[in-house]
Amino acid sequence: MLDYEKEAERYDAARGGEPRAAAAAEAVLGFVPPGARGLLDAACGTGIVTRRLAAARDGLRVTGVDLTDAMIRRAAARLPGAVVRADARRLPFGDGGFDAVTSVWLLHLTATEEDARAVVGECARVLRPGGVYVTTVDKGASHNVGSDIDAVLAARPPSPVRDAAGAVEAYARAAGLVPAGRARFTGHGQGRSPRRTIEDLRRGWFMTLPPDSPLADEFAARLAALPDQDRPRPDPAFTLRAFRKP
Repeated sequence: MLDYEKEAERYDAARGGEPRAAAAAEAVLGFVPPGARGLLDAACGTGIVTRRLAAARDGLRVTGVDLTDAMIRRAAARLPGAVVRADARRLPFGDGGFDAVTSVWLLHLTATEEDARAVVGECARVLRPGGVYVTTVDKGASHNVGSDIDAVLAARPPSPVRDAAGAVEAYARAAGLVPAGRARFTGHGQGRSPRRTIEDLRRGWFMTLPPDSPLADEFAARLAALPDQDRPRPDPAFTLRAFRKP
């Protein structure tokens, strides 16, 4: 598992920077109700997407929450006074206080099914009736673009999938939400090259390949044998699901 305290400094540059953030924000905003006044961005990270949500509409008050101190510092620099340190499983807000809640690139990081369910439940709780919850699903699968890198990685031990679309829909329904649409957007700048994939492996990107393990060494060797070590393969396409609170 990545150490997000250490990742914060390079996080944006390693994940497509502003082009990817712009694509994510545009897709999310497609679900935010007209006239919405309050939006909560759960697990806002560095705030690179959150800032775009806040700037997109006059009168939309955006609050970001994250649990990692280094991420919060970066997000607070982008949205002064609008970022709170909080666990998305236990949001420090009253019921029905927001017109929209987002959790982009969060659910796949939850440690257990119960954690994922708790996040969705909390996001639903703080929504007002008529509000919308927007989240990414199937993030891991989004990175499989059918490349030679994916063919190598397909042999690694599988990891639990906490953000499968069907499971997220079940959590949302259990929390009183109903499906309200889906969308896709491009993860600009996230197309993997073999060399970059090896670097990610050594940083703990792949949960079932501990960086210093013999198995990680084996996969690093396979990746190093691929051609065009610095050529990025195609960018991933991420999936959003939206749910409405009746």
